[in-house]
Amino acid sequence: MISLKNHPLYSEKWLQERLAEDPSLLGLGELTLKGIERRQPKAGRLDLLFSDDNSNTRYEVELQLGATDESHIIRTIEYWDIERSRFPQYDHVAVLVAEDVTTRFLNVISLFNKSIPLIVIQMRALEVDGMLTLSATSVLDLTRLGTEEEDEVAEATDRNYWLSKSSDKSLGLVDDIMKLIQTIDPLFEPKYNKPYIGIAKNGIPNNFVSFVPRKDRTIMEFRIPRSDEISSLLDEAGIEVLEYKIKWGRYRIRIFSDTLTNHSSLILSLIQMAHGSYSSDD
Repeated sequence: MISLKNHPLYSEKWLQERLAEDPSLLGLGELTLKGIERRQPKAGRLDLLFSDDNSNTRYEVELQLGATDESHIIRTIEYWDIERSRFPQYDHVAVLVAEDVTTRFLNVISLFNKSIPLIVIQMRALEVDGMLTLSATSVLDLTRLGTEEEDEVAEATDRNYWLSKSSDKSLGLVDDIMKLIQTIDPLFEPKYNKPYIGIAKNGIPNNFVSFVPRKDRTIMEFRIPRSDEISSLLDEAGIEVLEYKIKWGRYRIRIFSDTLTNHSSLILSLIQMAHGSYSSDD
């Protein structure tokens, strides 16, 4: 491992340029660079600003070589707060990238994480076959919120209601996907609500997957932590990701009948991951 802080050739500016060139190094998905050294009103300069256009989210990134300290933690939160106040139309996430995230400060940051969307990434430099490689590890991720469905008292309805709003074809697609879900547990059944169709077991909601049938398609959501691997699998299968709801930790995709015909194993894998992820939070 190479210490960037103590290296004569590498600096914070060098790291900043590398991340600006290739935001995927952060492991936060497909991001677009919005600014470098972005001046903050009555404050300093934000190291990097990225956006995720699919989820309408902006990431305020503060860099630190060496071990975490108080000033960089405060600066990370300060810049996040300034940006969210100036641009409230976006969701905002504070990101601290440091070479060494010490246990002492990780405990402190974890307290903020309960009320502030804050991600901490440990960025290490490694020399492999004479080449310098950057390796990012997320040591503190966003505190996952309850689902939108859990946040509301959904008005119950029945199958006929959704049939009037969609079609036999799209509702049949929900039925076919329910058969996949029931391979995990045969007691799972659809729960018809006015905003969406959820999942229930013995009458108790368990919405690791939900549906909104349309006339010729079905919108489906999976509660899965976002990853480049899952995004790539969906992209390779030609399945359109409408957005990733970062607040709720859910992929929102559009599927048609041929999607299930051609990619049932992928859909089942996503269902299994969502079920495992959801259960681990309960």
